[in-house]
Amino acid sequence: MTSDRDALRRELRARRRNLAPQQRIAGADGLAPRLLELPFAPAAGYVAGYWAMDGEIALHAWQLRLPRECSYCLPVLHEDGLLRFAPWQPGDGLVSNRFGIPEPDLAPSSLLDAHDMALVVLPLVGFDAHGHRLGMGGGWYDRSFAFRQGQAAPPWLVGAAFAAQQVDALDAADWDVALDAVCTETTTHDFRPLAA
Repeated sequence: MTSDRDALRRELRARRRNLAPQQRIAGADGLAPRLLELPFAPAAGYVAGYWAMDGEIALHAWQLRLPRECSYCLPVLHEDGLLRFAPWQPGDGLVSNRFGIPEPDLAPSSLLDAHDMALVVLPLVGFDAHGHRLGMGGGWYDRSFAFRQGQAAPPWLVGAAFAAQQVDALDAADWDVALDAVCTETTTHDFRPLAA
């Protein structure tokens, strides 16, 4: 099973990396209104995104259109194996974490906990029509949001991906935290029970 997931990760990562630059730009522009139009999109509070790497769909168009009362945050790896979050604006200082991903350069004592977020948009390697997510395999988001297991309440968890990253089916592990939605440049999939 692990080798199958690893092979699928390689295939899907190559698929998103091979998108033309104009498709990437159009994808980010198409994604932004979908995220803003989610029925549970907050009008205020802390919202988290990510620094797009390795062909991931970018969030800058969404970040720039957020309501003024929303504070955009980036994830920060913590030594306890959980993510923390830091408010960030273009021009603020960044440092590279152990995976080479830029993070806000703040003291650990000033970081926010996962419980403090109203909405978290997380990157995907792949997803299916049932809301199952294939990540990079490190488990950071699953560990950090394990308290959300079986609940439909904030912080809302939304995957962001190109439509080309959708697959027919993914097996869910017991520790996988369910997504409330996935947004692509063309579609919004709402997975909440009895979503209206």
